[in-house]
Amino acid sequence: MLIYCSLGDVMNIILGAPYEAFIQRIIEDGYAGNKTEVIRQALANYKRFLEEEETWLVHKGVEQEMEKIRSGKTKTYSYEEVLKKAGL
Repeated sequence: MLIYCSLGDVMNIILGAPYEAFIQRIIEDGYAGNKTEVIRQALANYKRFLEEEETWLVHKGVEQEMEKIRSGKTKTYSYEEVLKKAGL
């Protein structure tokens, strides 16, 4: 499959028969108008998936750190204590 980029570049993508058939079915079912549209939608969905995964990982990390604080495994400092330790 050749994809023409807006900057004039051409990308040659070899997807294989199963993916080509899937793309064709998406077009035939009316979910996209052409192969380029299918690829754009797929990339947009993949970008959204990655952003959601990053958000989930950050949330998980925050929860782990909060649990350490709640259990007393991590010491916390007030703003004033931080300034004092920094000599400010």
